[in-house]
Amino acid sequence: MRAAGPEHTPVQERMAEFAAEHRFPNIGPEAGGVLRTLARLTGAGTVFEFGSGFGYSASWFLRGGADHVVLTELDDDELDQGREFLADAGLADRCSFEGGDALDTVDRYDGPFDVVLVDHHKEGYCDALEAATPKLREGGVVVADNVMRGPIDFDAVLAHLEGEPEAIDADDEPSRAIADYLDTVCHDDRFETVALPVGSGLAVSTKVA
Repeated sequence: MRAAGPEHTPVQERMAEFAAEHRFPNIGPEAGGVLRTLARLTGAGTVFEFGSGFGYSASWFLRGGADHVVLTELDDDELDQGREFLADAGLADRCSFEGGDALDTVDRYDGPFDVVLVDHHKEGYCDALEAATPKLREGGVVVADNVMRGPIDFDAVLAHLEGEPEAIDADDEPSRAIADYLDTVCHDDRFETVALPVGSGLAVSTKVA
């Protein structure tokens, strides 16, 4: 998968080096290639991101031809770094940089969104889905990161989804939050969902009604 995946642009290579230096988790080029493809397949006009860090995922959506990406980030320094990286790539004019809580920010946008990325604090995934769904066009896509790796116990999440409700420790909030998100979106008749073992695991949900 890595060998067949896309190469970084020079600015994305700098982003990856920055992430490694600061021990900042980003989605990586394999998952980035999926985001690029989803932007291309949906003919994305507007992408909304719940959690953008310093703009790495946004750079992939923009490489896929997205007209506009709304980046949200609680950390002002990270958002400023993203603004700098995307300006260096010549992409900043296709971005909105929003500081603060993404759940507050999304209320200020009417949509329609073509793609939504959910990649902020895990306990907020279900709230992000609820907030974004009315503004996502039919045929649009929600992508949730970290459904297989990251700050979760994947074996426990999998066991929960396979019918063992006590599999997740009571104090393991990230794992519980990911399990709740997958339970919610997979049983929502408005979506068709598939989990892709790419990067840290992507849940890709297409709005069909």
